[in-house]
Amino acid sequence: MRIIKIIIIFAVLTFQLFAGEVFVIELKGVVNPISASYVENWISQAEELKAELVIIQLDTPGGLDSSMRKIVQKILDSKVPVVTQIYPKGGRAASAGLFIAMASDYVAMARGTNMGASHPVYLDGGTVSEKITNDAAAYIRSLAEKSGKNMVWAEEAVRKSVSITETEAVKLNAADTISDTVDDLMLKLDGKTLKRLKGEVKLKLRNVTVKKISMSGWEVVLHVIGDPNIAYILLILGVFGLIFEFTSPGTFVPGITGGVFIILSLYSMGSISVSFAGAAFLLLAFMLFILEIKTPSYGLIGIAGLLSLILGSFLIFNPLSPYFKISLPVVFTMVLLTGGFFVFIITIGVSALKSKPVSGIAALIGAKGEVKTDMKPSGIVIVNKEDWSAETVDGQNLEKGEKISVVSVDGIKLIVKSAQSTKSEV
Repeated sequence: MRIIKIIIIFAVLTFQLFAGEVFVIELKGVVNPISASYVENWISQAEELKAELVIIQLDTPGGLDSSMRKIVQKILDSKVPVVTQIYPKGGRAASAGLFIAMASDYVAMARGTNMGASHPVYLDGGTVSEKITNDAAAYIRSLAEKSGKNMVWAEEAVRKSVSITETEAVKLNAADTISDTVDDLMLKLDGKTLKRLKGEVKLKLRNVTVKKISMSGWEVVLHVIGDPNIAYILLILGVFGLIFEFTSPGTFVPGITGGVFIILSLYSMGSISVSFAGAAFLLLAFMLFILEIKTPSYGLIGIAGLLSLILGSFLIFNPLSPYFKISLPVVFTMVLLTGGFFVFIITIGVSALKSKPVSGIAALIGAKGEVKTDMKPSGIVIVNKEDWSAETVDGQNLEKGEKISVVSVDGIKLIVKSAQSTKSEV
């Protein structure tokens, strides 16, 4: 009996040791350099671990052509079969997402999803040339042909931006099946033979281990700041921090935080083409804000800065671009915050100009103190908790303990008079 148990345990352990793995990679949001690196990395790991299958759960409105092509090339070169599941319900594979799906060995769609609308556009919102459109059309045709999909429809998705539902996609042979879950998809794929560029592969998915992959915390941060709205907000907040540090030196925290925000914003903008005109207007706005602080103009320079900020905000990422634009609510919110910020800064500056000096020689004039040693007429007085050599203004003798008021400063000597005489004169 013991031998039978040992044999069973050994068999179970051996099965677990050699059981295959299925990597489920979640790819959501705009396709950018971070998401491309993320997908490439996990497909490479799947290859190293000799996984049975990679499933990309895709939900994207599109993204950068360069990033999309990196993902497509990785899928085509993968030693492990790659399946794209357009997921979850309500998800989509638009623009760059369609190319990723067509590059895959098998395409599944959850109910309520769609695919298509893949006409290329410039990041600045302009319409691409016929040459670029033809290139994209040829690319999608080659991918569709490789995976045995409908080449005619795929080309129309690029040239005419047509889009179809999951049901239509299966009927038109743009997708292979409708599947709402990974388990259901694996049941449909088990035992199926996929035709790949590297030859046919028969999937054996019974009792495999499913490994679900998501972006790490740092990857999520970098992917999020790839959104132009976030990059724009970080840039404005970063400038706020530096200006606040500039006007109130020594606090350090606003300056350091502002510097980090600006670096993150520039990192994000480095992967997206920005308009030089928009960047110039934003730079002009920040220069005008600093000038307003240094040389108050009763708000006139500040208003010019706000107008420049508005123009730069609309031009930095062209609003016609479908995936890389700044939303109007974000622009107006940041403009209002900027206006409020500078009203606050200017108010502080005006208050400082009107306030009485609290340091230096000017701060001593009118200060109250006390005679420390008898003055005949010179002696030592205590002013602002410090000992000072002093002399009475009119040669009057003052006794220790009498209250005095500073009239003027002569080098390092204070000229004082009796505080009692000050009261009598009032």
